[in-house]
Amino acid sequence: MSATLPPRGRGTASNPHNRFAPTRSVAEDDGWLQEVPPSRATEVRNETAKTIITRNQSPDLPFDRSLNPYRGCEHGCIYCYARPSHAYWDLSPGIDFETKLIAKTNAVALLEQQLSKPGYVCAPINLGSNTDPYQPIERQHLLTRNSLKVLLDYRHPLTIVTKGSLILRDLDLLSELARQRLVAVYISLTSLDDELKRILEPRAAAPAARLRAIRVLRDNHIPVGVLCAPMIPMINDMELEQLLSAAKDAGAQSAGYMLLRLPREVAPLFEEWLHNHYPQRAEHVLSLIRQSRGGELYDSRFGHRFRGQGAFADLLAQRFALAIRKLRLNQRDGFNLDCSRFCPPGGQLALL
Repeated sequence: MSATLPPRGRGTASNPHNRFAPTRSVAEDDGWLQEVPPSRATEVRNETAKTIITRNQSPDLPFDRSLNPYRGCEHGCIYCYARPSHAYWDLSPGIDFETKLIAKTNAVALLEQQLSKPGYVCAPINLGSNTDPYQPIERQHLLTRNSLKVLLDYRHPLTIVTKGSLILRDLDLLSELARQRLVAVYISLTSLDDELKRILEPRAAAPAARLRAIRVLRDNHIPVGVLCAPMIPMINDMELEQLLSAAKDAGAQSAGYMLLRLPREVAPLFEEWLHNHYPQRAEHVLSLIRQSRGGELYDSRFGHRFRGQGAFADLLAQRFALAIRKLRLNQRDGFNLDCSRFCPPGGQLALL
């Protein structure tokens, strides 16, 4: 395994070939000194997307449609299951995923077009199912905020998943959406350890900032839950009860969790990360993952991919169930969103 540590603020130093690349090149040292290191600055490319609402038929997900204004994610979470999607753009799921980002510049116009189609049937849209809608580049591009404006104008319900404290910028829109029972927010909380957060999710908000986001959202009467995801054996699983307790104290009403997922190129990237940061623990961690995934590092089957199976996975599920029952983190007030108010601007609401 490589001993090369990532640049500060990045999740990985590696840039493995994507699985669709027709050719591969290998760097060789020719003896010339390279005084200027390769740039790891964030690049943002613009895309004119053809569609913006993505459909799914997964029985594991509580929604059938989602909206992602960006491809790639500057948060740089080493475990991110979305990394393999960068291969479709001839980019690496490694450091390209966190430095070469794509903004769907026509996302807002497309959203209006798709919501205005005569046959459109309203159901909650999830914002942030693939990459974080409140990653740092949202400050300049405003695609998430402007999408919220459209959804509010159309009275369309949505859910948001984020680990970005930038969500508090949009309190004005979120408060009005919540007043009309059109939004629920889920804050992803992985660790309370700042040092672990730094190497695991380098450019995501600090644990204290995420807890503050939960608190402020609840103070503004916005339904908010916590997602303890992913739970990684022998890395952060011992924090599960502490995470749930801290979230409850901050005002979270509900909770969920997910066992670590390592699809495609994520597995070797995560293995490299483990050997770099936890060399003495790495094989034990990988062994527990395999025990929970039928002997492999990943199991893509519906019904298994989020929770796993076996002794470790069963114990984690029992711990979670006991904790949310004890903390009463199973409240659903405000989470049943109202689809009956959907109406494109200029349209007419049903009389009954």
